[in-house]
Amino acid sequence: MATSMVCLVALCLVSPLLLAGAVRGNPGYGGGLFPQFYDHSCPQAKDIVHSIVAQAVARETRMAASLVRLHFHDCFVKGCDASVLLDNSTTIVSEKGSNPNNNSIRGFEVVDEIKVALETACPGIVSCADILALAARDSTILVGGPYWDVPLGRRDSLGASIQGSNNDIPAPNNTLPTIITKFKRLGLNIVDVVALSGGHTIGLSRCTSFRQRLYNQSGNGLADNTLDVSYAAQLRQGCPRSGGDNNLFPLDVVTSTKFDNFYFKNILAGRGLLSSDEVLLTKSAETAALVKAYADDVHLFFQHFAQSMVNMGNIMPLTGSQGEIRKNCRRLNNFH
Repeated sequence: MATSMVCLVALCLVSPLLLAGAVRGNPGYGGGLFPQFYDHSCPQAKDIVHSIVAQAVARETRMAASLVRLHFHDCFVKGCDASVLLDNSTTIVSEKGSNPNNNSIRGFEVVDEIKVALETACPGIVSCADILALAARDSTILVGGPYWDVPLGRRDSLGASIQGSNNDIPAPNNTLPTIITKFKRLGLNIVDVVALSGGHTIGLSRCTSFRQRLYNQSGNGLADNTLDVSYAAQLRQGCPRSGGDNNLFPLDVVTSTKFDNFYFKNILAGRGLLSSDEVLLTKSAETAALVKAYADDVHLFFQHFAQSMVNMGNIMPLTGSQGEIRKNCRRLNNFH
């Protein structure tokens, strides 16, 4: 009974927000994007992306999480415009060197492989930004997550913003109000915050992203008291006070390669890895109700995650004659 009450509370809380999410943007997905965008100009586009992503994830399951994260780190900086893919050049300071991305973001070679295949099939048609959106959806499905129709028609940026990458992407040690503000600035809401955090059901995180929780959470030399004691001890073995910055740990300690709702169950048990995971339970009744609802109902989580991925993919796309369709995702067409 208690669980069903939590669910009811969470749903009461969620439904107005969900309705707000459903009507954001234009009725046809927002920003002039729609799933059938390439049906005539490049009918095989979705199959090509899916096939190459499937091969990449078969080679290395972790790649699914990496490709979802690439889309996220793209959309949170100047919108979903593939700015994250640009390398350094005489005119571009790459977002790849920012604090959230340096030694961390990955999957670029898979995007390159997809782009080469698409340029062979339909030269100059499919944008790198749309490749990221499709690859994130396909990655999610391949590891057991939900399907959603991906609105398409984004174009690629003519620049990058390392400042935006440093400042606008939610960080593991951000406070919950800061995280919520970073989402709200882009038109996303509390449901999007918690549902998209659930992407941490797959993938790995570096020791440097959570070390402070193990040794000095609030400047007093003590571990984070919201962290399960035995889990903290286990983490300390591979994440020392100094050194080992790039040692990797699963974000979901139970089923790290399967897209499910264990991420939320883990948080309830004090086994969320990042501070930004844990604060969803401890710092807001509203986010805590969602954590409990998703831990209780995987279908609700899948439904909300799919909708929130569409919402995120609708952030400030370039459309029409804005930007360009890059031939090579790493550089502008007039590269010099």
